[in-house]
Amino acid sequence: MARSIRLFIVAGVLAIVAQPASAQIDWWLAEGWRTDFTRSGVDFAEIRNILGPNRIPSIDNPMFVPVGLETDLADREPVIGLVINGDARAYPLLVMMWHEIANDLVGGIPVTVTYCPLCNTAIVFDRTVDGRILDFGTSGKLRFSDLVMYDRQTQSWWQQFSGRALVGEFTGVKLELIPSRLMSWAEFKAQHPGGQVLVPNDPLMRQYWLNPYVGYDTDATPFLLDGPLPTGMHAMERVVLVRTEPPMAFTLAMIEELGVVEEGGVIIRWKPGQASTLDAARIAEGREVGGVEVVRLEVGEEVPVVHEVTFAFVVNAFEPFTIIRTE
Repeated sequence: MARSIRLFIVAGVLAIVAQPASAQIDWWLAEGWRTDFTRSGVDFAEIRNILGPNRIPSIDNPMFVPVGLETDLADREPVIGLVINGDARAYPLLVMMWHEIANDLVGGIPVTVTYCPLCNTAIVFDRTVDGRILDFGTSGKLRFSDLVMYDRQTQSWWQQFSGRALVGEFTGVKLELIPSRLMSWAEFKAQHPGGQVLVPNDPLMRQYWLNPYVGYDTDATPFLLDGPLPTGMHAMERVVLVRTEPPMAFTLAMIEELGVVEEGGVIIRWKPGQASTLDAARIAEGREVGGVEVVRLEVGEEVPVVHEVTFAFVVNAFEPFTIIRTE
């Protein structure tokens, strides 16, 4: 994680601190926030100040090219695969890890596509709340090592993992999660030859060919995690969290060993050919981790189920009553 920390510093870290609530609010007001800090659903001491707002710039006018014209991505590169109303789009993590948020319109639905490298959480939200379309940006804050987003309309702060507003006018409101998948570029191409793939608006804006999180997924501990680590497994063990009610969690190693797991009406299949995003200096050279497809049968058809392939510490922090199955 040392390389990542150096990159954070180069990018302009303001502070890595946990302060009393009054000091936190003073800090945030000095940053220019117009958030209603009188409305909150969390302890402000849980929020870490890392960067200033928008220092990790969201993608607000995403550019795409047809799948057949993309020649730079390697087959093993992970992408966020999203299909809405027949509109298939891939969001490569080598782009998303530098921006973390993309505000888009897919299949006529306003969505926010997100990726938090520290949690390896790729999550897509419907960004319409009570008929109001929101635009999201990065706050520069972390809570339990997870991205805290904000909406530009009210400057409320939202937890990326849950999609729930933590602070501000929308406190307690939860965004609707939309099924998506972390999948290899090769699999996306094969399934959606008529689809589109996200490309950088400015290829020189970031070093998109390099990974700023080399070796992170084998670190001993997560970056700036407050709270206990999971017991009985490595904090960075990859876990498939299925967003059923109640949620279900399985180690990725278990899914890989069995090939297919059926539980609670849900089918989970392991898929080979996907590199770890958080391993090698060039993502395509990362070690094999594979991925999963999670579906349920409805009227004889397979329907995608919302899930994430994340780390054990993330499930422990946000879903503490969910048991992670290993066999």
